[in-house]
Amino acid sequence: MLRLAAASLAGTAIEFYDFFVYGTAAALVLGPLFFPTFSPLAGTLAAFATFGVGFVARPLGAVLFGHVGDRRGRRPVLVVSLLLTGASTVAVGCVPTYDAIGVAAPLLLLVLRFLQGLGLGGEWGGAVLLTAEHAPAGRRALWSSFPQVGPAVGFLLANGTVLALSAALTDEQFAQWGWRVPFWAAGALALLGLWLRSSLPESPRFLEIDDHARVPLAELLRDHWRLVLLTGGALAVGYAVFYAVTTWSLAYATERLGVSRTIMLVCVMAAVVVKGALTPVMALLGDRHGRRPLCLAGCAAAALWMFPMVALLSTGEPLPMFLGILGALIAFVTMFAVVAAYLPELYAPRVRCTGASVGYNLGGVLGGALTPVVATALAERSGRVPWGVGAYLTGIALLSLGCFALLPETRPVAVTAARPVTD
Repeated sequence: MLRLAAASLAGTAIEFYDFFVYGTAAALVLGPLFFPTFSPLAGTLAAFATFGVGFVARPLGAVLFGHVGDRRGRRPVLVVSLLLTGASTVAVGCVPTYDAIGVAAPLLLLVLRFLQGLGLGGEWGGAVLLTAEHAPAGRRALWSSFPQVGPAVGFLLANGTVLALSAALTDEQFAQWGWRVPFWAAGALALLGLWLRSSLPESPRFLEIDDHARVPLAELLRDHWRLVLLTGGALAVGYAVFYAVTTWSLAYATERLGVSRTIMLVCVMAAVVVKGALTPVMALLGDRHGRRPLCLAGCAAAALWMFPMVALLSTGEPLPMFLGILGALIAFVTMFAVVAAYLPELYAPRVRCTGASVGYNLGGVLGGALTPVVATALAERSGRVPWGVGAYLTGIALLSLGCFALLPETRPVAVTAARPVTD
């Protein structure tokens, strides 16, 4: 289990590094480099729009790789998705700017961001299922939380690289070529991930299935469409909160408040460290008290914290900004530490890879794709404190709270034989 969990953690860390480094670049430099004819605000919005394309692609990747995972096994998904995401990330670092090739530059960004999202849409389901389906039932949330630590590690790698380059280079050097280095580094990380995953065994639960679904998506939409919509709506708040504090806040603090890039990155990274450390702790609580109670508590905390968070961010002072971000990420991890066990337990084994992946990534579209764009536009129309952003995030939290309230508990000791969707 430790070897499986470590390999899953490393893989998700690498793939989310690829995804996050684009978000950081979009917040800091992509606007003027690829949309120079726009105003600063419009350039940032356009860069965030290309960021959102990755989220639109993720459900498509979930369908494509979910089909492979339900028909051919979880393990092949991990290899192909990692290759696709790594290659497209390296390619982003090679795209010439608008000054060199004109409108082809942002179009290439769109295509490569779409491919990034396609690969990441398959990664999560494969990594989580391979761990969850090997884990003992009483500790499934704990072992499944290891892939959930991966996004925190990937975020720290991405932003740590950007922070180091920002400190070592002048603003002109960073804009000319320094921003490309984190994208090129994705190639080496992808090779490392492939080596770690090369010897992983196939999921025993998949091997036990005698009658695989011929078209998993068709079966999922026919028999489980309500469950897919509920899981997508339930997870929307996690994406909205995470990308508000890790992507939108960077642009807001540096452009509107004049906070230095280095200070803002340090504030966000410090909060993400705490979030990563708390993930297995919250997962243990999920094994003890159930998945649904933690998800409801996390949603409620997010709804209550969004207005204080934007007030703290608007101070422009490092400590209050850190506390605002930290509170939001604690609410986030309370939910997302257990969803890697919760989602697979909600879906029948024969459509589990497609169902869990589509539900998870649908939440990304609902909560993550538009949040940086909407938050940037709302903040521009606000005064010193962007209360509109707080209202927007609170609304998503309440939507997710309602969806979680309609989902059942799945913790194995609480599941009866009458509920066939768990194993």
